[in-house]
Amino acid sequence: MNSFSNKTPHNMIKKLITLSVVALSFGGMAFAADDIVDTAKSAGVFKTLTAALDAADKTSMLKEEGPYTVFAPSDEAFAKLPAGTVEDLLKPENKEKLGKILAYHVLAGKVMAADVKTMMAKTANGAELDIKVSDAGVMVNNAKVVQADVKASNGVIHVIDAVLLPPAN
Repeated sequence: MNSFSNKTPHNMIKKLITLSVVALSFGGMAFAADDIVDTAKSAGVFKTLTAALDAADKTSMLKEEGPYTVFAPSDEAFAKLPAGTVEDLLKPENKEKLGKILAYHVLAGKVMAADVKTMMAKTANGAELDIKVSDAGVMVNNAKVVQADVKASNGVIHVIDAVLLPPAN
């Protein structure tokens, strides 16, 4: 057997495919080619968030070119809200309120974890988020970033463990 047997085109292609799959997945979440909404849908842990985006007619906003940074509450984060809160927010008569809450999770621009610093950041609804960086991790208001840098074609998602509620006007 010659020393080139592991370098056949077939083995090289197989290694490239394996490397591509490894590069495209992290923690069960897909990366890159899809926009923020499709990335969130394919992740499987943002069912409540994507339903809320649909109910508030905000899905199209996060499909636009962007770039955007989204602090995305997982389904577990939504489950921490008082009983009946999500169902109430999803009602058509609460569409505007829900839209403001969702916009409070979105920043203009793509902010990767390496670029995050302690700061106040203006959201898509006009209010600011208090972002704190420490040895314990990153906090956004009272939510902890539990997974950072879920890449999408039009920005990035940072998974948080609580739903962010904008200040009352």
